[in-house]
Amino acid sequence: MSRSDHKSAGFILTLAALIIIIAGLKTAQALLVPFLLAFFISIICAGPFYWLQQRKVPAPLALFLVISVVMLGGLIVVTLIGTSVNDFTNELPVYQEQLKVQTLALFDWLDKLGIKISKQILLEHFNPGALMQSAASMLATAGGVLTNSFLILLTVIFILFEASGMPNKLRAALPDADSSLASFEKFSTSVRQYLVIKTLVSLGTGLVVTVGLLLLGLDYAPLWGMIAFLLNYVPNIGSIIAAVPAILLAIVQLGPLSSFLVAALYIITNVVMGNAVEPRLMGQKLGLSALVIFISLVFWGWVLGPVGMLLSVPLTMVVKIALEVNESTHWMAILLSSDVSAKAIAED
Repeated sequence: MSRSDHKSAGFILTLAALIIIIAGLKTAQALLVPFLLAFFISIICAGPFYWLQQRKVPAPLALFLVISVVMLGGLIVVTLIGTSVNDFTNELPVYQEQLKVQTLALFDWLDKLGIKISKQILLEHFNPGALMQSAASMLATAGGVLTNSFLILLTVIFILFEASGMPNKLRAALPDADSSLASFEKFSTSVRQYLVIKTLVSLGTGLVVTVGLLLLGLDYAPLWGMIAFLLNYVPNIGSIIAAVPAILLAIVQLGPLSSFLVAALYIITNVVMGNAVEPRLMGQKLGLSALVIFISLVFWGWVLGPVGMLLSVPLTMVVKIALEVNESTHWMAILLSSDVSAKAIAED
């Protein structure tokens, strides 16, 4: 067999293995999603956990304090999402009907101006009520994942305990332990830095949106703030998706003028947080190409469902950082990066 035949066979085997892995991930979605959430939560919690240990706090007590904060935050999220989603779902038919009436009134107004639009065709292809229904369905799915909160919490606890002994295991298992530990430390530090900063920025975005919507008098303001927090993990289009249901509700409840104020709140918040605060804290090195972000959103959403869309960028960032710390795959990390990020990686 010639060298080209060997390469072709290797490529086919690699492609077949990749397809099998993706099919396995999709099949194991229900089991995999809680463990992925636990993995990312544990990375975020690792910083405070190690910080407390460095301050001579015993490991069990440090873990108890960190897990207590996580449980309190999870309880708030579950209560908020559960109660608000149920109330919003119950009121959804009323909102959909009011939105349809206002949409038809807009068509009549455009018709008087001489702009002829087929109401039936447009409503079939663009139905604002269906957008609100999609938002409610997505929230219900996210709430369903949180029913595995006990499994997620246990997994976080075991990961944190296991992480403290990982360096010793690597030294015993690997022949070139120092090099492997250096790569592992660089990888874990970069991932933790990204997730912590992204979480803090997302939290700030959610709080600003919540307070702003409360001042404007929009119903379910904490729920829309929670959506803004979650979808801020999805750059570029996440903020747009988060704003749509709140703006549609504002049109129904508060009127056109207030809906413009709601839209302005989302635009200003995301411009400030996304273009000023986040790049300043995170630097340019961790940026992803806009095309890669979009493809990862579609891919992980297809494999893992709505939660996969929320985790798409963190998952892709983990892959990018893993490629970056290995010299043989360094070029692949550059291809995944934005222009500015690629230059920063290449200069290292």
